[in-house]
Amino acid sequence: MSKNHDLTQVQAACRAFPARFQTLHLGTVGADGLPEASYAPYVSDAGRYFVYLSELARHTANLRATARASVLFIEGEQQAAHLFARERLTLACQASECPRGSPHFEVILDLFGQRFGKFMQVIRPLEDFLLFELVPVSGSYVAGFARAYTLDGDDLGRLRHRNEQGHRAPDAQAERRLSEQLPS
Repeated sequence: MSKNHDLTQVQAACRAFPARFQTLHLGTVGADGLPEASYAPYVSDAGRYFVYLSELARHTANLRATARASVLFIEGEQQAAHLFARERLTLACQASECPRGSPHFEVILDLFGQRFGKFMQVIRPLEDFLLFELVPVSGSYVAGFARAYTLDGDDLGRLRHRNEQGHRAPDAQAERRLSEQLPS
């Protein structure tokens, strides 16, 4: 199998991975520099992710202050073959608020309604909820041990294997033990 064919398969797996989840993990930083880890239900459209967040949440203030976020999708612990090699996609994103009442706002909130049902009818009209668009600008995808990739370029269409250094063992015996223990 050619290297390009391998990367094509990895790219397809990477693009399909977020569809396995209804929520995303959200990393933000406030204007004061304090980090915040959280999560939010999301919808995607045209390679972008949208979250509908309450103003009461710290991550909402952080997105407004910095317009940046990190998004993480990660395989569940129960499904992982090995906890040190969980499949995951991390995306560095630019964040912007979608104005309430705009045509784009209505289209995206309709997608939320389709995905999350009747509860959206309850929170959709709440004026303290804000819609944010998260546009990925770079990322990394880990498919397992020694299968880490960098994503960049237009629409994150360039995928490169991150193998410039690899794992280092102190000697040949440790190297052999490492290779015997790594999941294939």
